[in-house]
Amino acid sequence: MAARKKKKAGKKKAARRGKPAELIISKTRTKKATKKCNVGAEFYGALDAVVRDLIKGAEARAIGNKRKTLKAVDL
Repeated sequence: MAARKKKKAGKKKAARRGKPAELIISKTRTKKATKKCNVGAEFYGALDAVVRDLIKGAEARAIGNKRKTLKAVDL
C-alpha cells in the first residue's frame, strides 16, 4: 500500500483567495482572559494585528542591536 501525500494549502493560496493569514493569538485563551466582557468577532483580528506589529518592532530593535534573539527589552 502506498502512503497518501497530504496536500498543503499554502499561505500564498489562502491570501489569493481573500482569506486572512492564520492568527497568532488563540481565540480560546483570549476569551478565557476576559472576566466581565464578551469578545466580538472583529476583536481577534485587531488583537492579532497589534501583536504582529509588536513582534515586527521588537525584531527591528533586536536587529538594530545586532542580535538575532528577541528579548523582553525589545518590546
